Amino acid sequence: MIFPLVRGENLEGRVFKLPKDLEGTYNVLFIAFQREHQIDIDSWLPFVKQQVKEYPTLVYYELPTIYRGNPLFRWGLNTGMRMGIPDKKAREVTITLYLDKKAFRKALDMPDEERIYVLLVNSKGEVLWRVEGPFNDEKGQDLKQAIESQHMA
Repeated sequence: MIFPLVRGENLEGRVFKLPKDLEGTYNVLFIAFQREHQIDIDSWLPFVKQQVKEYPTLVYYELPTIYRGNPLFRWGLNTGMRMGIPDKKAREVTITLYLDKKAFRKALDMPDEERIYVLLVNSKGEVLWRVEGPFNDEKGQDLKQAIESQHMA
């Protein structure tokens, strides 16, 4: 499975063309569809930040995924999110995607928008690993094994 070509903007205003502009050799992507999903992403962050320390070629991104909407709507939403996130690093790794959500979900075999999806994607956009929902130890160890198997290859 290949991550589809999409355009997004981080909360610092930098435009990204994904997956081309992903900065890691390996990237953990948190895909969220609802504001409430931030709690599930936050459950993953301590573990993933530790993996980033252990594996310098690993980077993570949060990808809030929203219908296209008009430019004024997008500006207002991005401004609101930016103001709600005081940490500059968190704003840099939060890339808002305004797109056709149905087509995006279909490309990544995501049946619905009721949960977060966590993907490990390489620099070519190949999806190497995926899971749904909040963190637990089993999912964390599974991700760690996927990362280690890529670094050993």
